[in-house]
Amino acid sequence: MKALTYHGSKDVRVDTVPDPVLQDADDILLRVTATAICGSDLHLFRGKIPELHKGDILGHEFMGIVEDIGKDVTNVRKGDRVVIPFVIACGDCFHCRLAEFSACETTNTGTGAALNSKGMRPPAALFGFSHLYGGVPGGQAEYVRVPKGNVGPIVVPDALPDEQVLFLSDILPTGYQAVLNARVTKGSTVAIFGAGPVGLMAAACAKMLGAERIFMIDRYQYRLDFAVATYGVIPINFEDTDDPAEEIISQTNGRGVDATIDAVGFEAKGSKVDTIAAQLKIEGSSGAALRQCIAATRRAGTVSVPGVYAGFIHAFMFGDAFDKGLRFEMGQTNVQKYMPELLEHIGEGRLQPDVIISHRMALADAAKGYEIFDGKEDACRKVVLTP
Repeated sequence: MKALTYHGSKDVRVDTVPDPVLQDADDILLRVTATAICGSDLHLFRGKIPELHKGDILGHEFMGIVEDIGKDVTNVRKGDRVVIPFVIACGDCFHCRLAEFSACETTNTGTGAALNSKGMRPPAALFGFSHLYGGVPGGQAEYVRVPKGNVGPIVVPDALPDEQVLFLSDILPTGYQAVLNARVTKGSTVAIFGAGPVGLMAAACAKMLGAERIFMIDRYQYRLDFAVATYGVIPINFEDTDDPAEEIISQTNGRGVDATIDAVGFEAKGSKVDTIAAQLKIEGSSGAALRQCIAATRRAGTVSVPGVYAGFIHAFMFGDAFDKGLRFEMGQTNVQKYMPELLEHIGEGRLQPDVIISHRMALADAAKGYEIFDGKEDACRKVVLTP
């Protein structure tokens, strides 16, 4: 089959690789009908995630048709059209029973399983996201083996096209969880740092839940313009504003917003100090966006972090966070928990996640799709690939 594989920093290729086969009794074999390039895929593309090996198949946002099933699969049948959550969860461990699927204790048997010197169990395995997270081949391919086929894959109605439901695999639940973690309700004020796909999905969900004002901060004007037109956000371009947090405070009676959402993560553009610290490996992540979130949030407010972070951050501003009494909510998304209700929201027209798609390409052109998305070329917001 054809699949998008990693060959080094900014070097991905569509190669011919062996077809996947069923390995375990609860596996599904899926023929992929649509897959997408996620913002977190760019961390991999840039060589920023450890334990990514040459030839690894990327991609964790995908859906398709069930071609075959293991003998213990009961929740789906051959021929079903399903969306696959990017988190692989067993459904029966301590955390899965609490609907904390991203903390599943059993699925990650890759390099990450042996990293914690204190004996803590690793997080759940993820599709196409390095051997730190299980080394499971991803879905930017013609076919993919889906482990734990009874936990997560959701059958979608024929009436809903692929593009409307594809993002149930990651960015829509990620944006939704971020907004729920931020305790956004009717009348809330919220600032979303990052107008990439997750930030846009967070804006859509915040609007659906009745947020009164949504500030959105980004450095690319075309993304802000889209967010204004689509979700009615208040845009702040940090290339034009020295201190977005100060601007937000000035527009909220000197208090700050009820909640902030950091949809940027560890590659946030920061100061020269941030850049040098990263180069010297003094820190593993830029704290630029997180510091802005802390500064922009009102006392007793919430900082929600769906953006990916790794390692240490200097100048965390913990004293400021303590003085303001802030709550922090963060982590990988418990996708399986939210897929059914989000599918209902899509079906009833309350969410239209497909509006963010800017580029549709064949899987054969995936490497070009990565270049366009990474370079923010051609007003790129989201790339969907069709095998």
